[in-house]
Amino acid sequence: MNNQEKNDFLNQKIAKAKLGGGQKRIDSQHAKGKLTARERITLLLDDNSFQELGMLVMHRSSDFGLGDQHFLGDGVVTGYGTISGRLVYVFSQDFTIFGGSLSEAYAEKIVKIMDLAMKNGAPVIGLNDSGGARIQEGVVSLAGYADIFYRNTLASGVIPQISAIMGPCAGGAVYSPAITDFNIMVENTSYMFITGPNVVKTVTHEEVSSEELGGAATHSSKSGVAHFSTGNDAEAIEYIQKLMSYVPQNCEELAPSLNYETTDETRTKLNSIIPENPNQPYDMHEVIDNTIDADSFFEVQKDFAENIIVGFGRLAGKSIGIVANQPAFLAGVLGINSSKKAARFVRFCDAFNIPLLVFEDVPGFLPGTDQEWNAIITNGAKLLYAFSEATVPRITVITRKAYGGAYDVMNSKHIGADLNFAWPTAEIAVMGAKGAAEIIFRNEIKNADDKEAKWKEKENEYNDLLANPYIAASRGYVDEVIKPEQTRERLIRAFKMLENKADKLPKKKHGNIPL
Repeated sequence: MNNQEKNDFLNQKIAKAKLGGGQKRIDSQHAKGKLTARERITLLLDDNSFQELGMLVMHRSSDFGLGDQHFLGDGVVTGYGTISGRLVYVFSQDFTIFGGSLSEAYAEKIVKIMDLAMKNGAPVIGLNDSGGARIQEGVVSLAGYADIFYRNTLASGVIPQISAIMGPCAGGAVYSPAITDFNIMVENTSYMFITGPNVVKTVTHEEVSSEELGGAATHSSKSGVAHFSTGNDAEAIEYIQKLMSYVPQNCEELAPSLNYETTDETRTKLNSIIPENPNQPYDMHEVIDNTIDADSFFEVQKDFAENIIVGFGRLAGKSIGIVANQPAFLAGVLGINSSKKAARFVRFCDAFNIPLLVFEDVPGFLPGTDQEWNAIITNGAKLLYAFSEATVPRITVITRKAYGGAYDVMNSKHIGADLNFAWPTAEIAVMGAKGAAEIIFRNEIKNADDKEAKWKEKENEYNDLLANPYIAASRGYVDEVIKPEQTRERLIRAFKMLENKADKLPKKKHGNIPL
């Protein structure tokens, strides 16, 4: 062949690779409401920024008829590009080729970009749409999965890892997304489970659909496996792009910030949010939205363990992580799921240098046999551990209740918070006044002619004496009692002061978080 013929031959191969499993299978993908692997990458990355690696890779197996079936790229598109000008590495599984099933060569392509991402300090984004291991290849396919899991683990806390589940993800394939920092699922077209509906029916005799067992709704509200649930592929990609705007490239860098000019930071709306009745709920989202930069809150796992709120926001243009009790759901108590949800988020923020802001209104831990028998002790300790080992700037604002052990756990000064503010409505005590009065003044109440009146009298006495922020402030456990309207201004100044905070944990291989 002359040079022109060689160029034409290469162009034919490129065109063939871009066609994936063929037009018929592409049409089938579209009929399901799904984009192809390449369409997803095009939508995700900046225009013309994608540089593909491994386009001409093919599997090396000849068993069970595979020797007669070869597709360029072998079921996964890999490479690098930019999102808003920032380098990212990406792999996108191609369901049109062998159902996106993973082979030895396919795994090697993913491992290659993960290794490059680690070396160059840039995030890895995986767009998952696969039938699982390529069973014709046997153990080498399983080995490929393990190679990926190992890289996920090494990369954890070094570079951000984001998974989007845009089709099936079952069996061993689920463990890679499980290790990554964030999972985004697409409603009605994606699912994740270890064993499918047929196996479940055989073993447990339960009748369940793929959607009920492991769909986006299930994992975003019941299991917490999914951090975000989206309506379609395009929306999932928008979530990835938005998430990227809050996180740094790697553990050595800071998250991107926006230009911001300080003006009048008073927010009078905050003065009217806390109800006069201390037992009346309110929506902590109002506190968050009226404190941080307008329209900057990006909530994570919003449908799971709704008694705690976690998410990213911006304060004076800078990225922060927010953890907040939610009085509008279960009175904002800490439970098993809410503790795990918050602990995971705190550890992510700490790993990637994102300061933490905590809004506290917590009456304690959720009581009950279900909680105790399912290890609320250990799970609550996860959140305590996560805050205690976090070395990023940490600030707490106590808006109302801060009772019992939950006061300690929610980023108190005693576990290393840098600054703690309290509103005048704060109640910092071992327990609520009603229960405390019943215990402390048990005999007086018992011997009173009007027991209810005496109980109420002692409840008020306890409230006046202890259920306020001033004893904690007198001991330095609270740095300042502030008017709600001052909160934003104080936080901007405080985080600015803490920008160069340097704190290190004792030298060790690693801690032993209570898993």
